[in-house]
Parts: sequence; structure tokens; C-alpha cells
Amino acid sequence: MTDLLLDPWAEAIDEFPLTGTPEEQLRAVVKHAVLAPSGHNSQPWLFRVRDNHLDLLADRSRALPVVDPEDRELILSCGCALFYLRTALRHFGCDPRVTLLPDAEDPDLLARLTPGPQRTPTDLDHALFSGITRRRTNRFPFEDRPVPEAVLARARKAAEAEGGWLQTLFDESDRFALGDLIAEADRQQMADRMFRRELAAWVHSNRSGSRDGMPGYARGAGNLASEIGPIVIRTFDVGKGVAAHDRDLALGSPVLAVLWTEEENTLAWIRGGQALARLLLQLCADGVSVSYLNQPIEVADLRARLRGLLGREGYPQIILRLGFGREVRPTPRRPASAVIID
Repeated sequence: MTDLLLDPWAEAIDEFPLTGTPEEQLRAVVKHAVLAPSGHNSQPWLFRVRDNHLDLLADRSRALPVVDPEDRELILSCGCALFYLRTALRHFGCDPRVTLLPDAEDPDLLARLTPGPQRTPTDLDHALFSGITRRRTNRFPFEDRPVPEAVLARARKAAEAEGGWLQTLFDESDRFALGDLIAEADRQQMADRMFRRELAAWVHSNRSGSRDGMPGYARGAGNLASEIGPIVIRTFDVGKGVAAHDRDLALGSPVLAVLWTEEENTLAWIRGGQALARLLLQLCADGVSVSYLNQPIEVADLRARLRGLLGREGYPQIILRLGFGREVRPTPRRPASAVIID
């Protein structure tokens, strides 16, 4: 990887034009928003800065029509970016005002953010902000030690503060049932040639100059393996091996958790993304690693079975695995200059 690919991570430093114009301040915090997580690291967002407000827009050109046909995960990803914007502004002493879906005639305009009055940042504001540049998706096995209940309680509180709720699975039968659903979803997805083609388009070699997608090192692939990885994914149904790997990964994780929303619509997905971002930053502050096993949510019939298994009202949006893991490298990001539009 070249240093160029890590520029956005280096740009998101603790600097802010306190005496600048609102436009200068809003452009500054976009540098933090671009570090938010997204499906396949697709980064499906755009930002439009005006004199006194910032618009967050969905970039549908970066959609994943096979795995995410309704743009549910796309909107969740944009919700994550929105929470990163809010977190940065609060850290720098500004109380932002946010309007969700401000224009019924423009479905791509997801949120409008306006800087509010000055405020004194709290310790929590600073703790969440510090996680923006330190948070990583850790796809490797976790250590065999429990996550303290106090840490999980803070994660649940973080999700609830943004209108979601986090269900943690401790019953062995539930964990094994979820592991089986993950494996079944892997087999179904990898048997789909269109799914494999879409996935392969976002998997890059370690030497790639791409500023998005998933480099091989994120999954532990060396340089040679990362070169042939996209070819293998496109050409062969490797669902059996992927299913076995992901099932073991799930069952070997100290905590499996599901993020839920009360409703299933664009507004709920924006809020769900903010809930996800907040709990991820809270877990990062507590030293906990996280990755995703969303496959059963991405397959319609399995999502229905998941709801029945977990026995809750509402809609599961994200499946998480939590634990303590080794430090991992960040994945590339597009710079703020590439996603700010006129």
C-alpha cells in the first residue's frame, strides 16, 4: 500500500478552523466522515457544502444491486457518515442541528446539517471522536476472553441513544443457530454468479491504487493471493469453504450481537446507521474489536428466519461479532475532496 492511500486517515487529525466560516468548518469535518464504515467499503456518500449548512447525499452510483437491492445497507452506511460528522462537530465545541430527509422531492438528500451554538465538549464527546481514526473492521479471530458486561452495557446504551437497540446472544442454542444461518447464507450467496461478480469488483489486490473496496490484507491475504483473489471469487463457487470459515469465526467469537430498528424504511435506516456508528466508536473507546456477519440479513428468507429465531419485534439490520483482537491496518478511503460536490 502506498502512503497515498492512507492520506484520508492522516488528514482526519485534531485540527479545526475555530475562527473560520461555517463553510470552512463543515468542509473540515468531512475529512472525518469519509472514515465511516460502509458495505464492501463502497463509500456511497456525497457532501454538498453551502454557506451555513452541509447536505449528505446518497451516491447511488456506488450501490450494490445484488447484495443490497433496496439500498438498505447503502443508507445505513450514510447514516454512519452522518454520525461521524456530528461527532466531529461536538468534539470541536459545536452543537449541530440535523434534519433528516429534508426534501421529499429528492430521495438522495438524506440529511441537512447546520452548525448550532457553541458548547463545552464532554469526555464522552472526546472519547467517541478519538475512535474515528482508530476504528477498524477486524475480520480475524478474536482472543478467547470475554467482553465485560459493563462494556456491552455501554454499547447497548450507545445504540439506544440513536434509536436502535443491540441484542447480544449468549444462549448456546441461539449462537449455534445463528452460526448455521450465516453458513447457509454464505452457500446461497456464493452459488449466485451475479453475487460473486459484484463482490469480486470490490476486492482488490494489495498493490491496487484503488481508494475504495477491500484489499486482500484486510482478510489476511498476501500479495500473490490478493492478486488472484478476485479471479477465484468470480470463477468458482467457494461457498462451502466460506461457510465453514464464517461459521467457525462466529462461534469462536466471544460475543455475537444484532442491531435492530423498530421500523423498516429510509428514515429508520439513517437512524440505524447512526446507532451503528455510535456503538462502534463506543466499543473502540473500550478497546473492543468488531466485524460483520450480515449474510443472513442479506438473504430475504433467512432474514425472516433470523427474526423468528431471535423472537423480537422489529427489523434486524446488522450482525456483529465482538471481541479483543490484534491491531489491523486501515482500509483505503477516498479523500474529502473527492466526495464534496458543488
